[in-house]
Amino acid sequence: MASSTVLRNFIAGSFTDSAELHEVTNPATGAVLARSPLSCQADVDRAIAAARGAHKAWARRPAVERAQYLRRVAARIRDNAARIARTITEEQGKVLGLAEVEVNFTADYLDYMAEWARRIEGEVITSDRANEQIFLLRKPLGVVAGILPWNFPFFLIARKMAPALLTGNTIVIKPSEETPINCHAFTELLAQCELPAGVFNVVYGQGGTGAALAGHAGVDMVSFTGSVATGERIAAAAAPHITKLNLELGGKAPAIVLADADLDLAVRAIRDSRIINTGQVCNCAERVYVQRQVADEFTARIAQAMAATRYGDPIARPDVEMGPLINQKGLDSVQAKVRQAIADGAQLVTGGQAADLGAGFHFQPTVLAGCHAGMEIMRKEIFGPVLPIQVVEDLDEAIALANDCEYGLTSSLYTRDLSKAMQAMREIDFGETYINRENFEAMQGFHAGVRKSGVGGADGKHGLYEYTHTHVVYLQG
Repeated sequence: MASSTVLRNFIAGSFTDSAELHEVTNPATGAVLARSPLSCQADVDRAIAAARGAHKAWARRPAVERAQYLRRVAARIRDNAARIARTITEEQGKVLGLAEVEVNFTADYLDYMAEWARRIEGEVITSDRANEQIFLLRKPLGVVAGILPWNFPFFLIARKMAPALLTGNTIVIKPSEETPINCHAFTELLAQCELPAGVFNVVYGQGGTGAALAGHAGVDMVSFTGSVATGERIAAAAAPHITKLNLELGGKAPAIVLADADLDLAVRAIRDSRIINTGQVCNCAERVYVQRQVADEFTARIAQAMAATRYGDPIARPDVEMGPLINQKGLDSVQAKVRQAIADGAQLVTGGQAADLGAGFHFQPTVLAGCHAGMEIMRKEIFGPVLPIQVVEDLDEAIALANDCEYGLTSSLYTRDLSKAMQAMREIDFGETYINRENFEAMQGFHAGVRKSGVGGADGKHGLYEYTHTHVVYLQG
């Protein structure tokens, strides 16, 4: 994409200019890719007014008719998958193969949610009175504000848009200021699908735009994915209107490796989980608890696997397994956390430094051994390709350490013992647990966390119903 490209808001079915713009750069090279709007309060007001104006007519349409629009967008995405994947790689830094997975998964997600059109159900509840029927209906909330992160920027559009639109809501999307280009590409495809004006709207910008959406009286639900700190600000902005919140706010996923584990599987899955998207994934392994009997072998093998990781500019070097971090702030944060861990007594096994590749925000795949529960590296989200390891005596200790955390999104366990797997299911206090497999959720599951990892969830039936409210009707015959 040429650096002269200017992105535009999408409001009431039309692309509109914004007075202020900012540059979007490639994190692997620093090259300017485009200029994106810094949408103002008036832009936000117009987008919400458009969504509200379109809502009633959209909600009156049968769900199967709303679903057809999702399928049209999915088909357009597949037709343009290669171009969109390259756009994602250029502006966000993930390797091209992962970008391709993201694009195709997005299309599949739209089709999956469209399948729910005939499956939205209410209830008939038994009454205490003669000749009375009690009905529980599910209805759309109204206008949804979807505020997106930069790590899976294309998929998150669909994760918020698809259930919202299918259930009869309208939506205003705000992509991250780091990754707006792919959202503009999504919107261009959607504009070809004859979706009624105002049903889907896009504004751009930084934290101020998100705050304007979250605090707007015309918004009925805010769905946000991002950091705890930003989630707290969104909750505060939404509080005066008691606006419904759906928040996914990060994680510190523990991976437990027991002495009876398949170490080949554990090393491969945990290493892949740590380097995917350069460690910038909230549900992937962020800390390892390994049983003492296999600690030395596991540490040596995971360090070897991490050190062998090929990294660099994913466009210039399509063979790399890992790209850059998103920006200088992210790079500085990861470096500071590693230095603090070493100062606290962690042993650097491999990596540990920013990688000078001439340009971009690259960091070496890193393993830290000898960690303990008091270290910040074991408690705070890293969001980079760094893996801290702590030795434990048994599963009980591992579970206690895993649960002693302010986050509670995902977790994983490697064992051949079914009884230990069942114990983990009972006792690990996280929204998701992956046993003997990679950290990646299914669209038919329910991606949700506890504690500071968020409120509500996404995917599957339960994620769909997040975008509805109940209406109970008492009908006396």
